[in-house]
Amino acid sequence: MGVSTSSPGKGIALVTVDFPPVNALPVQGWYDLADAVRAAGRDPEVRCVVLAAAGRGFNAGVDIKEMQREHGTGRHTALIGANHGCAEAFSAVYECEVPVVAAVGGFCLGGGIGLVGNADAIVASEDATFGLPELDRGALGAATHLARLVPQHLMRALYYTSRTATAAELHAHGSVWKVVPRAELLEAAVELAAEIARKDGYLIRLAKAAINGIDPVDVRRSYRFEQGFTFEANLSGVADRVRDTFGTDRAKEDSR
Repeated sequence: MGVSTSSPGKGIALVTVDFPPVNALPVQGWYDLADAVRAAGRDPEVRCVVLAAAGRGFNAGVDIKEMQREHGTGRHTALIGANHGCAEAFSAVYECEVPVVAAVGGFCLGGGIGLVGNADAIVASEDATFGLPELDRGALGAATHLARLVPQHLMRALYYTSRTATAAELHAHGSVWKVVPRAELLEAAVELAAEIARKDGYLIRLAKAAINGIDPVDVRRSYRFEQGFTFEANLSGVADRVRDTFGTDRAKEDSR
């Protein structure tokens, strides 16, 4: 359980997240992920990072229960920690010195969108789904990253409805490189990473920095702007009201 790093091939670092049962990360988990990705990028022997997850799905976002435990205490330690932790993990992926390939199987929700939206390439399984159920969870954020995966109006419709998009749909929009059966996911992601890793290590780092430098949106600044509204939702009390219905029949009705 936690975040681990291994090497499935020359020049490749595999960072695997494993937080059962659904990979909803606690505050420390986001920081651990950020540290692992940054360390892999700094390794002069690494030319590509593969970000993967064990278990049922790639990522279910933040650990809502960690925040619910503070309800009524007047403290927002978990909320602030989750926001900062997510920002660090998202930035670590985006700013990694080498390209990052996300291997997405099953659900990719909330904070998962922040990770894959900042990755350089995405390989997904046929059962993969992508979405931001934030409004159903009393939160906001990661529209910055969803906008990197789908066109603007689709992003808005997905965000407002909390619906998900399939791997096939994202492949049609060009944001998913390849869709494969679940059993072949890691192999396909490593295959792409190996192709990238055959490039000169110094040159691939220059390429990553150059591409980030011409991005039209400053993803860190944009996400930080979104977080301001997340804090407002919490201070107003609406976040707790919505979050307390999370997982109940009422939440399901309200999301329709």
